[in-house]
Amino acid sequence: MTKITRRNSLKKITLGAAALSGISILEGQAEEAKSPLKGNVNHAVCHWPFNPMSLEDLCIAVKKIGFNAIDLVGPNNWHILKKHGVECSLCNGAELSIEKGWNDPQYHDELIARYTDIIPKVAEAGYKNLICFSGNRNGMDDATGMKNCAEGLKKITGLAEKHGVTLIMELLNSRVDHRDYMCDKSAWGIELCKMVESENFKLLYDIYHMQIMEGDIIRSIKNNHQYFGHYHTAGNPGRNEIDDTQEINYPAVVRAVLDTGYTGYFCQEFIPTKTDKIASLEEAIKICDL
Repeated sequence: MTKITRRNSLKKITLGAAALSGISILEGQAEEAKSPLKGNVNHAVCHWPFNPMSLEDLCIAVKKIGFNAIDLVGPNNWHILKKHGVECSLCNGAELSIEKGWNDPQYHDELIARYTDIIPKVAEAGYKNLICFSGNRNGMDDATGMKNCAEGLKKITGLAEKHGVTLIMELLNSRVDHRDYMCDKSAWGIELCKMVESENFKLLYDIYHMQIMEGDIIRSIKNNHQYFGHYHTAGNPGRNEIDDTQEINYPAVVRAVLDTGYTGYFCQEFIPTKTDKIASLEEAIKICDL
């Protein structure tokens, strides 16, 4: 079986959007949630792991489960979210790729132009968060990459501040899924936040990725939560369901996040292995709904 990644799934979603628009996996209007959620956690889910389910059908599904936010949706598809009253918890569309990011000055002009264009659109749509990436090392040392990232990002953080948009750089593992990615440890990302010196630049603390790279998840969250503007989940090993088949104790992690006073989104990004993907999503939401 071909390995599923966010990279190739997002490409398939983009290329197949027109074809999928006629598919109705879930018909009818969203029903009331079977068992209301507690309201302490702002739940969200990424679209790409549920490919080929259409974004429209995922909107219907999340409303049935009882939450209303989806990650990593770009401007071309915001109208679908708005049709269903679903929020975009983390926008995309300004980045070049995971591999080509802010650590390489050759991409700065294009990145600045793209983010300058999309930041006001994010604000106009009523959204708050926009993803960005460090890029791969490609032989570059971490100190140089950090300096390059800071220099580039400082050229757009003023605009982000003006529009109330937070730029969110994702922490990804470089051992399994994203070989050579530079922002692969929380300490590196935190130092970058200090260099950028803007409350509108934070990190996406991906629990799955950081479990692979460094572990000590709860201590990291307690000590550094002020630098974390968003959270992603997935089970480790495998990046699949967050049930008792994997090693991360998600209720304890969610409790630690809530204890910091965090009020942002806690987003599911696991790749379902079960036939009923929405049942897996509903189970994950219940596990994290403290």
